[in-house]
Amino acid sequence: MRLLEKRILEDGCVINNEVLNVDRIFSQQVDTGLLVEIGKEFESRFGNRNIDRILTVEAAGIPIAMTTASYLHVPFVFARKQAIPIMEGSSLQISAYSCSQAVNYHMYLLKHLLPRGERVLILDDILSNGEAILGLTNMCRQAGAIVAGIGVAIEKTFRPGRAKIEKEGYDVVSLTKIERFEHGVPIFTR
Repeated sequence: MRLLEKRILEDGCVINNEVLNVDRIFSQQVDTGLLVEIGKEFESRFGNRNIDRILTVEAAGIPIAMTTASYLHVPFVFARKQAIPIMEGSSLQISAYSCSQAVNYHMYLLKHLLPRGERVLILDDILSNGEAILGLTNMCRQAGAIVAGIGVAIEKTFRPGRAKIEKEGYDVVSLTKIERFEHGVPIFTR
């Protein structure tokens, strides 16, 4: 997706030739025009899969899930990275490791927000090590929901995320792929 690549080159920040900071695109500042195009693109790729619900993890996945959900006409839910006191009822809790933040964390979701038998599209902003997405697939499995697709806006192909996810039997749709960073600049796969 050329528009996404353009925005990454303009406003993405590469740290230590390893971490891509997208705070000015997805997380703290949201480019709504770009997100509309991302939602349209994911709708074109997953619209024929009878999706019932979208699942993501806070924070940068939320705008991606929201715009895609509006095109697919389904609700979206997000796993929290902290349990909060108002989370009443049975909840799912999964551990994951964030390579960009170099920390283990937990993801929490009320079980009734991921109904048994529903077809779920998992979306996230960046695929690197695949831990967050595998955590979300595990949540679906625990809830009895069906993973109908996995999409990411940006994939770092030099990291093991895709291989881990495919090893579990899932396909991944990436809107843009970065094969490496050179001198703080992303080099995209063509």
